Amino acid sequence: MSTTGATAESDPLAALGALPGVAESVESVRKAVDRVYGHRIMRRRSNEITSEAALRGARGSAALAGADWALEEVRRRSDFSGDGEARTVGAALRLTAEAGQLLSVWRQSPLRVLARLHLVAAADKDDRVGRPRQAGEPVDEPLVELPLPGAEEAHGRLEGLAALLVAGSSAPALVQAAVVHGELLALRPFTSHNGLVARAAERIVLVGSGLDPKSVCPAEVGYAELGRTACLAALDGYVSGTAEGMAAWIEHCGKAVVLGARESTAVCEALQRGAA
Repeated sequence: MSTTGATAESDPLAALGALPGVAESVESVRKAVDRVYGHRIMRRRSNEITSEAALRGARGSAALAGADWALEEVRRRSDFSGDGEARTVGAALRLTAEAGQLLSVWRQSPLRVLARLHLVAAADKDDRVGRPRQAGEPVDEPLVELPLPGAEEAHGRLEGLAALLVAGSSAPALVQAAVVHGELLALRPFTSHNGLVARAAERIVLVGSGLDPKSVCPAEVGYAELGRTACLAALDGYVSGTAEGMAAWIEHCGKAVVLGARESTAVCEALQRGAA
């Protein structure tokens, strides 16, 4: 998508916030998040809500990566070293736990954080882990059905994204989070676990921006509820680079955050009934 004017040139993410329909998505997200934070249970038991949101978010992210386990199974299990699905769920849980520890580093060096997230997700000593892929290295990401950019293009765009984030933007948190998520899925800069890393990075942006400081609005829950087909269709819009496509992707991400917020609101309601 082309942009014009000094504002667009100095803060291209802000230009995305002006696309048709994006302001409405931002407002819907704000209302849903405010509803969670305004709940009386949040004032007394926010740590419990955060822990539950982390578990449910990890389950949702793993489901999108092909390991669609019941929440109680994720809650019950302690060993995730078995088959591929178990390792995927374990990776999602580790990423969710790690994301909250990386906020300060993210503001200064998003690329370091992304490398760390991949290292945590992969959890092995392969020399391809914890760094962007090199030319000729295959990518194990079968659920993202898009043409794969070459390693050089992926490196360049990844560095460009990092530069935008470090420079700062007046764009709403939803817009910034959606761009980080969409760009990482489009680029698939690592040899594996790109979807899991992309969703963890989005979580970092939503928390670090101040929109969801206690990390109680797990967008991953929303993405899982919306389904992989809807996610891939919206991602096609992001990759197209058109105004309509970009707006549709941001709207999709907004719906996911709203659904995640509703999930935690329901948890608050359940805790309130139990405490009554």
